[in-house]
Amino acid sequence: MDFIKDHLVNTETKVIKATGGGAYKFKDLIEKKLGLKVDKEDEMPCLIKGCNFVLKNIPHEAFVYVKHADPEFRFQTTHPNIFPYLLVNIGSGVSIVKVETEDKFERIGGSSIGGGTFWGLGALLTKTKKFDELLQLAAKGQHTNVDMLVKDIYGGAYQILGLTGNLIASSFGKSATVDKEFSKEDMAKSLLHMISNDIGQLTCLYAKQYNLSQVYFGGFFIRGHPVTMHTITYSINFFSKGEVQALFLRHEGYLGAIGAFLKGAEEDNPNLYSWGENYAGSSGLMSTSPDVFPMQRSRSGTFDMLEMDRLERQLVNLPLLFDPSSYVPDTVDLTEDAMAREYWLTCFEDALEGVAKRAIASQPDAKDAADRAEKFQQKYWNKLQTLRHQPFAYGSLTVRSLLDTREHCLNEFNFPDPYSKVKQKENDIALKYYQKAIRSLDTLGWEEKQFALVKGLLAGNVFDWGAKAVSEVLESDPEFGFEEAKKKLQARPWLVDTYAAWIERLKGPPHKCALIFVDNSGIDIILGIFPFVRELLSRGTEVILACNSGPALNDVTYNESLIVTERIADMDTIMQ
Repeated sequence: MDFIKDHLVNTETKVIKATGGGAYKFKDLIEKKLGLKVDKEDEMPCLIKGCNFVLKNIPHEAFVYVKHADPEFRFQTTHPNIFPYLLVNIGSGVSIVKVETEDKFERIGGSSIGGGTFWGLGALLTKTKKFDELLQLAAKGQHTNVDMLVKDIYGGAYQILGLTGNLIASSFGKSATVDKEFSKEDMAKSLLHMISNDIGQLTCLYAKQYNLSQVYFGGFFIRGHPVTMHTITYSINFFSKGEVQALFLRHEGYLGAIGAFLKGAEEDNPNLYSWGENYAGSSGLMSTSPDVFPMQRSRSGTFDMLEMDRLERQLVNLPLLFDPSSYVPDTVDLTEDAMAREYWLTCFEDALEGVAKRAIASQPDAKDAADRAEKFQQKYWNKLQTLRHQPFAYGSLTVRSLLDTREHCLNEFNFPDPYSKVKQKENDIALKYYQKAIRSLDTLGWEEKQFALVKGLLAGNVFDWGAKAVSEVLESDPEFGFEEAKKKLQARPWLVDTYAAWIERLKGPPHKCALIFVDNSGIDIILGIFPFVRELLSRGTEVILACNSGPALNDVTYNESLIVTERIADMDTIMQ
C-alpha cells in the first residue's frame, strides 16, 4: 500500500477497480490508506475479459510446452477469432469455463482436486509448507519409486487394452506394498502426477463433450513452472490421443487484474486505441534450465512485472492481407535458429555504443543526455544477455522484437528518436539531388526509364543504418553516391525477379491505387521511392505511402514523411 500510495498518479478519478479475494479482504485497508473508493468487480467476468484481452492484443501470448523439444516453448500467433475456447483455471480447486464470445461464457464444471490439494497433501507428506519448495522437490523426484505401474502388475504392457508398461496403474500404489521410507522428492512428484492426470482427464472429457480443441490453462497452480506444464501437457496428450492441445499463457497471473482495469477503461471508449506489450518494463518468461540464472525463480509468478503501452489509434489487420490469421511478419524465428540468433544478438550488441552516441547527439542541449544514454545502454545490454539465455522470454524472438525492445528502452530514458539528427542530415543531402535525378530520368525512353526507376528502388534500399557496412560508409562519407549504389546492383536475374511481368502490366491501363510501404529516410525515400511515386501519379494512379508511426533505426516516420513530401512538392509540380 505504501508503494502504491507513493506512485499513485494524481487523477480526477477517486475510484479503483479491484477483483479477487483481496478486493474483499483488503477493501477497508485500501480505502483508508489510498483515500480511494474500491469498486469490487466479480472475479470470473474479469478473468475472462483479461484472457480475451491478452489473446487478442499480445503477440505470442499463448504457447505449447514440450519438455524435451528444442525449443521447448512454441508460441501461437495472435488470431482475430479466438472463440470458442476452454479456460481451465487451476487455483485451490479447478474451474472449467467455456468461452463463446467476448461476453458470453459459462462455468461448465470443475473439481475440488486442484492446487490447494497438491499444496495440502504435499505439506502433510513432506512437511514442506511452501508451495514453490514443493514444486522444486517434485522436479527432483522419480514418481516410479512410489507409483504402481502397469508393468509392476503384468510384467510389461497390457497390449489387449493398449496400455504401455510405464503407464501409472495406481498413484502411490507402491506405498502400500513396499516396506520402505519414500523420499520427499518422489512423493511430491507422484502427487503432482496424480493431480495433473486427474485435471487432464477431466479437461479432455469436457473438451470432447463441447467439441473444443483450444484449451488454455491458468491459475496459481501453473505460473510457468516447467514441471507443472509438462505433467499437464502429458496428461492432455494421453487422454485426448493428441486431439486436444494444452496451451499456456505468458501473462496468466494478470488476467483478473487486466479484466478489472478494462472494466474501468470501458468508460473511456477503448475502441479508439490499442495496447502493446512494453518489453523494457516487463520481465521475461523464466528459463526452464536450473543452471541458467538460478535465482530468477525466487518469485512465484511467470512474469515478475507486466507493462503495457497504450497506442493512440486502433490497430486493425491490413485489409489486403490474403489471410490475416496465418500472416507472420517475420522471416526468421530466432528462438529456433541458433546461428541466426547468435548473429543478430551480436549485431545489436556491436551497434549499441553507436546508438547511445546518436541518442546523445539527438539532444545536444540536454545536460543529462549522456547519463541517460549510459543507463539505456546498460539496460538494453542486460536485455540482450537475458535473451541469449532465454530467447523465448517475450515469445518468439525476431529481429523485429529486438528492435521493439530497444525502442522501449530508449523511450524509458527519454530518447524518442536517436536517429532524428541523422535523418535530417540524410534528407537535406538527398533533397539537393532530387531535381537532378528527375531531369536525368526524364531524358530516358519509356522502357529505359521504367528500368531505371526499379533500379532506383533497389539501390535506395541499400541506404539503411541497420546494415553495419552501410552505416560505416554513411558515417565517413554521407554523400556516398546514389549512382554508385546503382552501379553495384547485382545483374539480372535478381533473387526475386518479376520485372518482365511488371513491364507488361504497365503497358496496360493505369493502376487505380498503389500502396507503398516506405523504409529508410534520405536517399531511399527521396531518390528511390519518390521518383517511382511521381511516375505512378503521372499515369493517373492514386498513391498511398505507409510509414511507421514511431521510429525504428533510420526509418522515415509518418510525421517526417509529411515534411519531406511538402519539400518535394515545392520543387516538383507533379508531386503537388
